[in-house]
Parts: sequence; structure tokens; C-alpha cells
Amino acid sequence: MSDKKVIRLRRARQARLKMRELVAVRLCVYRSSQHMYAQVISADGAKVLASASTLDAELRGAATGNVEAAKKVGLLVAERAKAAGVTQVAFDRSGFKYHGRVKALADAAREGGLEF
Repeated sequence: MSDKKVIRLRRARQARLKMRELVAVRLCVYRSSQHMYAQVISADGAKVLASASTLDAELRGAATGNVEAAKKVGLLVAERAKAAGVTQVAFDRSGFKYHGRVKALADAAREGGLEF
């Protein structure tokens, strides 16, 4: 693994330990160069309650690696989480900066009705 990835994963581990301590359902985000992925994971970390990504059939048509796509993923994951009965989550940015696509996804999830 590259140093950059190791540093990001270390940041992610610190945040996840805190979320586990708080026993919080978490909205976990992963950002690759081409896609965005979001999962709502149960408080014990054993079960995925809802998920959405730019690979979903509903979102696949347009560009997938930009802020607009991230907003669509955020709205979709919020809609699916609410359908699963989840409204309160902790935002797990997986060590990525809260900026650009990650921020757009978080803002859209808030608009969609998730609280964090």
C-alpha cells in the first residue's frame, strides 16, 4: 500500500473507533476516481442497512465521478435509509477530506432527511 493510503486509513480508524464507542449507526462513504459509494451500517458493524452508489442502474446513465453524481448518491442513500427506518447516523468519511464530492454527498443526505 502507498503511504497516502496508509495515512488515510489511519485517519479513518480513529474516527471509526469513536463511532463504535458512541454505538452509532454510520453512513460510510468511499470515493474512488470514477465512482462514489455510500452504505448505512448498523451500530455493531455487522449489517448493511442501506446502500447506494454510482454503479446503481438508476444513476449509471450520466457521469459518475463528479459532484452532481455524489449528490444523487446522497439523496438515494438517504431515501433507502429512511425506508429501512434509520434517520440518525454518524458520518464516516473514511479518512477522505470533507470537501468536494464527499461534502456534496453529505449535504444531499441531509437534504434527504438523514440527521448527522
